[in-house]
Order: sequence, then structure tokens, then C-alpha cells
Amino acid sequence: MELTIFILRLAIYILAFPIYLLNFLGLWSPICKKCFPYFLARFTVMYNEQMASKKRELFGNLQEFASPSGKLSLLEVGCGTGANFRFYPPGCRVTCIDPNPNFEKFLIKSITENRHLQFERFVIAAGENMHQVADGSVDVVVCTLVLCSVKNQEQIIREVCRVLRPGGAFYFMEHVAAERSTWNSFWQQVLDPFWPLLFDGCSLTRESWKILERAGFSKLKLQHIQAPLSWELVRPHIYGYAVK
Repeated sequence: MELTIFILRLAIYILAFPIYLLNFLGLWSPICKKCFPYFLARFTVMYNEQMASKKRELFGNLQEFASPSGKLSLLEVGCGTGANFRFYPPGCRVTCIDPNPNFEKFLIKSITENRHLQFERFVIAAGENMHQVADGSVDVVVCTLVLCSVKNQEQIIREVCRVLRPGGAFYFMEHVAAERSTWNSFWQQVLDPFWPLLFDGCSLTRESWKILERAGFSKLKLQHIQAPLSWELVRPHIYGYAVK
């Protein structure tokens, strides 16, 4: 099995050599950063259609974490095009963080389509360094399809815990590595070295639930599912929330 994976990876390296060369020269990332938002705008429409019931279930109790005044302050890390906005409760105050400034125009469109929210600001920053957000200043942090692509999962969870108030919650929905010894796992391992170049750093083989289990949250509600998605490779999912 390992030899077969190695041979198939080698074939991909050869076929995709121009992309690897552009990446080595530092030319591929700027192209990807500009093009990826257009892909994601289309992908999230499909994703929301197929995952709508799971997202409604996930975000159904957001208001329980509102401050005593009844206002809910929410920080979305890796906001992308704002695909989650329609699932947030009315009056929710939303701050968005994403390292890719090219998402801004897509984000503005989502804001205009979701007038039930109170949009605060868009911060261009990586989730591993959210120094623009004060300690203990938000009720909820949301992170969907982001842990697969961040450079340091442990650091982003530390930052999440820093900005959450005591008793605040971290909501997540992520695709993860498939169960070992399955065909899905096999193809994830074959394609994983090339996948991040196409999808802005995304990895197919991360076991993100392990990071959450070790994070020291006071409560962790986590489910593993096979998401009802067209793309077999990203069907293995985890979703749930954790309380600081």
C-alpha cells in the first residue's frame, strides 16, 4: 500500500511539475489567493445546500451564549465569503477575520444579503495571530472548513481561547482524515501533497478532532459524520462546539 501511494504521488509530482515550479518561484501563491475566492463562492453554495440541516443543527443554540444584555458577539475565523451568515441569529454582532484580502468583495455581498446581522468589521489576519481582537471580548468563535488549512492548529486554538470570554463557545465544522484502511483514506494520502496547492493550503489528512480533545475546554460536544457531499474525499467531517 505504501509503495502504491508513493508511485501515484510521484506520478502527480511529474504531471503537476509546472505548478510546483511556480510555487517554488513564489509565483503560484498570489495566483491562488486571487482565484480561490471565486472557486469558494461557487463551492459554498453547493456546500450550504447539502449541509444546511447540519449547519442549522450546529448553530441552533448560538443565542444561549449571548451576554446578559441579550446581545451575541460572534467572531468568525476564516470567514471566506460569509457562507455562514444566514445561519446566525438576528441581531448578532459579527466580526470577520481572514488572511486573504481578496474575500472582501464577496463578504460585502453576503453582508448586504443578511441584513438581520450587525456587521462590525473585517480584519485581514491569520487565525494564529488575532492580536486585533481583545482578550475575552467575544461570546462565540466560529470556524468552519478552516482547521484543514491553517499552518498551526494548536496556535489557532490558543487564540480562540484567548479571545473567548469565560463560558463562551467555539463552534466548528471541518472535513478530516478518513478512517484508516479505507479507499477514501488511500486517495486522501495520494492527493494530499498536491491538494494544498489547488485549495489554498487545505490538507485532506488532518485529524483535527485530536487537537480539540487536548485543548482543555470545559465541555466538548463533537460528532463524526459522513457528510452528504458530492466530493467523496471531503465527506469525513467533525462538527460541534466547545465551551471555554
